[in-house]
Amino acid sequence: MKRGDIVTGVVGDTTFPNHGHIVADGTKIRVKGVLPGQEVEVSIKRSSKEKAEGILRSVITPSPLETAEPRCPQFGICGSCTLQRMPYDEQLKLKESHIRKLLSPVIRNAAECRWLPIAGSPSFYEYRNKMEFTFGDEYRDGPLTLGQHKKGSMYDLVSAENCCLVDEDVRSIVTETLRYVTENGLPFYHKMRREGYLRHLLVRRAKITGEILVDIVTTTQREHDWSDWAARIAALPFDGKLKGVLHTVNDAVADTIVNEGTTVLYGQDCITEKLLGLSFTISAFSFFQTNSEGAEVLYSTVRDRVLEVTGGKDAEANEVAGTTPRGVIFDLYSGTGTIGQLLAPVARKVVGIEIVEEAVVAARANAELNGLTNCEFIAGDVLKKLDEITDKPDFIVLDPPREGVNPKALAKILAYGVDHMVYISCKPTSLANDLAAIQDAGYRVVSVQPVDMFPQTPHVETVVLLSRAGE
Repeated sequence: MKRGDIVTGVVGDTTFPNHGHIVADGTKIRVKGVLPGQEVEVSIKRSSKEKAEGILRSVITPSPLETAEPRCPQFGICGSCTLQRMPYDEQLKLKESHIRKLLSPVIRNAAECRWLPIAGSPSFYEYRNKMEFTFGDEYRDGPLTLGQHKKGSMYDLVSAENCCLVDEDVRSIVTETLRYVTENGLPFYHKMRREGYLRHLLVRRAKITGEILVDIVTTTQREHDWSDWAARIAALPFDGKLKGVLHTVNDAVADTIVNEGTTVLYGQDCITEKLLGLSFTISAFSFFQTNSEGAEVLYSTVRDRVLEVTGGKDAEANEVAGTTPRGVIFDLYSGTGTIGQLLAPVARKVVGIEIVEEAVVAARANAELNGLTNCEFIAGDVLKKLDEITDKPDFIVLDPPREGVNPKALAKILAYGVDHMVYISCKPTSLANDLAAIQDAGYRVVSVQPVDMFPQTPHVETVVLLSRAGE
């Protein structure tokens, strides 16, 4: 078996995130993006005597789990919603099994820890409150479109006019924007040639408040008056409420949005979303969980784990009656401070640390908006800022980026020796890596609960409660 060979086989069990194996000519071949029971055609990428790695070319026969009708007409072409053919309850079972298979070998007290059932998202279509769409062509020298990258392609796009992860308000903005730029003959930005004008369309549509923010992102390679486009967006018949239309310029080489200057064309530059009774102001580039209803499930799960080991519901009731609040909670990698603010009522003080300064500014403003006076949010690297803080935590919440916790920062965190911690992971493989050092420091895993924030995709959040041995 050599590179470029084409083989077929049936996928066995899969692991996060939908990685599986087939066997061909006696060789076990690892393949990404497959489901259990699929018969697939695979191109060999690399091979040795014992194993090989392949690239999925096509699904010959669907999995027995794929019994749902895809809602999106771009299913199979767009690279985003790969699980649409699975009923939602089967998606949840698959994700829960992936977390168990990944973490069971890592957790040293796996037989004693509680494996809590996965918590699903209240909405499993039209749940996203933020989308970044890209301008480009459907194929080389093809018609202009606005959408997502095709599966397996860095350049070709599929239209987002029918995207079912967002609601009709967002889809109408995409359609009207594409109509406008086509009528005006505006060229898109070619990444390879580094020339052109249109780059991205960013839309935020708060799920709970219904407030909408729209931002067109371009280079500075030409001048254009966007006021007519803003007026056309403002005239659309939204179910929600349009709060602002913006124009951002971005000449950075990277294919991500870098804010190099934003002009307000209509209204204001932010919207408000509500989670569990608290209000949060969100700008175009603020970090905020992309599934608002799912975030309420996630943060309720975290709060329940905190209450579980700090006195439970009775203690919460006592605090309402006026008794002394519990101790200091560190909210590390705090983003816009959402988790810390939700925990503030059951803490004497919350200290949040976040490296993105804009997020910290938003966290402070949101705490003031919510009337919370016991929250302190600090801008900087967790690794460095822990050396400067005089407060000592009684409880730690970790919500690190996808790559997990910096090992040096983790050593400082563990040195506090708090009795309990909660680790929130958006990438379970990074969680698995960090659990080794955490358990070496004397902690045991009390419970594991997956939370599905991303229906129709293989991604999943995981909430882990940790306690020092004997606690």
